Amino acid sequence: MSDASTTRERPTPPSAGQTAAIATPRGTAWSRVWGRSQSLIPTLAAVVLFISMLVYAETAYGRVFHLGTMSSLLVSFAPTIILAVAMTIVILSGGIDLSVGAVVAFTSVAGVMLMSAGVNAWLAIVIMIVLGGLFGLVSGVLIQYFNVQPFIATLAMMFLARGLASILSTVPVHAPDDSPILLLATDFKLIDGPKTNDLVLTPGFFIAVIVVIAAVFFLHRTRTGRTIYAIGGAESSAQLMGLPVARTRVWIYILSGALAGLAAVVYTAEVGGKAQNVTGIGWELDAIAAVVIGGTLLTGGVGYVLGSVVGTLVLAALWMIITKDGSIKPEYLTIITGGILLAFVLLQRVLTKRRSE
Repeated sequence: MSDASTTRERPTPPSAGQTAAIATPRGTAWSRVWGRSQSLIPTLAAVVLFISMLVYAETAYGRVFHLGTMSSLLVSFAPTIILAVAMTIVILSGGIDLSVGAVVAFTSVAGVMLMSAGVNAWLAIVIMIVLGGLFGLVSGVLIQYFNVQPFIATLAMMFLARGLASILSTVPVHAPDDSPILLLATDFKLIDGPKTNDLVLTPGFFIAVIVVIAAVFFLHRTRTGRTIYAIGGAESSAQLMGLPVARTRVWIYILSGALAGLAAVVYTAEVGGKAQNVTGIGWELDAIAAVVIGGTLLTGGVGYVLGSVVGTLVLAALWMIITKDGSIKPEYLTIITGGILLAFVLLQRVLTKRRSE
């Protein structure tokens, strides 16, 4: 055999460019897997923190892994869970809604006053949700069509809603004793345990569960939900793809306001039909904290509703520890919440920087 034929039959080693081309798909796949796993790290950290807090509370105070205690926490924080879901949807789009706490106050006072005036309670409940949606509509229009920053637009709605609530009444108002809204606070004993170790939940809690399930389906199984993620990820790219950015953004804030109205319904029922203009002060900050602790990026595009639920449970566990301890001043709740929030924001920044490298 000649040297020429031998040369033709000898395999030629791949060049550096060919090696890179072969390795790139595998590297890209691994980078995608790593990127997705990184987005779950804050949520997993929140889960670990929540479990650790419960274990500490059980060790220090006892009666934490107790059906009665768990029931009380879940029912008490049902309105916060609803607000956290609303805030998750807004923040995923790259926005913010500072008005939800004030909207809770206004819709609660307005709804109870309507019931007291003889309006059918179920109709009043619908009006409460619609009024919340109207505040969201105004915010969405200001943001989308007048180019007002979400912070400023929703801040203006916060002052407006709080002011209107104060105009309606500066003293607590009460729904009639036979008002159907009180049915939402009816105790249902699901597990009859020894002594007071019972699992007792209310329709208000189940409303919060339905909201969470619906939000998960909405964000991950509908075109509008995927559009929300796209807007938060890169609005310009979403527009180039022909996605309905303007319409979706307005609907995001309408939904946020409507869920705030629904949270007002659940909360009003839980407190026995009482409403006052000072209700909901700082609730928007609790919702934002729950969303960030749960792993949703403040810049938008990355996050999960279930993570926000975990974030809410972290706040609930912290409140429980301070309540059970007794020696810790309630003011420290805000300080500790701020510290936890700062830690999770820094964690997000570190992970975001690594993804960009």
